Amino acid sequence: MKILKTVEKVPGGLMIIPLFLGAIINTCFPQIIKIGGITTATFSTGALAFIGCNLLCVGAQINLKGVAESLKRGGVLTIAKFLAGFIPAIIVVKIFGNDGILGITPMLLLAAVTSDNCGIYLGLMSEIGDKYDLGAQALLGLTVGPLFTLLGLGVAGCGFNPIAIVASVGTMVVGFILGNLDEDIRNFLKSGIMFTLPFLGFSVGTGLNIVNIIRGGFTGILLGVLVIVLSFIFLVPADKFILRRPGYAAVANCSSASSSVAVPAIVAQSIPSLSGQVATATTAIAASAVITAIVCPILTSVVVKKWGWTKESVESSNIEDA
Repeated sequence: MKILKTVEKVPGGLMIIPLFLGAIINTCFPQIIKIGGITTATFSTGALAFIGCNLLCVGAQINLKGVAESLKRGGVLTIAKFLAGFIPAIIVVKIFGNDGILGITPMLLLAAVTSDNCGIYLGLMSEIGDKYDLGAQALLGLTVGPLFTLLGLGVAGCGFNPIAIVASVGTMVVGFILGNLDEDIRNFLKSGIMFTLPFLGFSVGTGLNIVNIIRGGFTGILLGVLVIVLSFIFLVPADKFILRRPGYAAVANCSSASSSVAVPAIVAQSIPSLSGQVATATTAIAASAVITAIVCPILTSVVVKKWGWTKESVESSNIEDA
């Protein structure tokens, strides 16, 4: 059976297909991956570990000349992702107030739209992007968590947390140092980028429950659509006209992080007046995370076929760097 070759025919297939399988199993037969021990650690709770390993291997492929390019791409996409949630949130506040419209509140827009599923982005870029797209994760990682939501809501005293930033890119920095100290280490770690993808995709998928779409109801589905549409509107022009890139990296960021389900509760601690929105917001964000995790890779595959990709340039750039 040519399973691997069949999977590889799908752009991002090494990430997408295991993700779907993981989500289906977690929804229908969660007990299979919750038995504990090595099985659970590998197939259920290992997402962060696989992301860390992937980033270490990615960091090793970035030479000193490529740092500026990676930071430029990451910076532009991160700012665009923030504006995609911030500007609509401001409009909703001015017209409808904090209660929003059709259940879509400013807090929901900020928590869901400004966040990004980094696992999906890394998985897709490992197959269809180049090493600078992967290196952009150093800044895109800032979208995960409550930082942008709190900043967008204007909470005083909420600045960057240096420790959190270091923690999010620590393994990439280690890989970057090792790869630049020893070319043999760089070459050795190169294969790890692809090797970790199926494990990363499956473990991300096992954190998704398709039932959450139903629980989130109309608000959750609408929020998921808004995340995709607003991210597309803001990120694609930034990628195409500012970075002069094909646009696939922008589309790969049209998702919301599942970790954002905790953001409403965190925000309510700083803004008690929003505490009444926590329960509804949590289920809606959970639904949005599932919807975007499914749609984002598919949409990326579509635009790759339409706009092209740079996987071919990855091999040539590595040869030139060597």
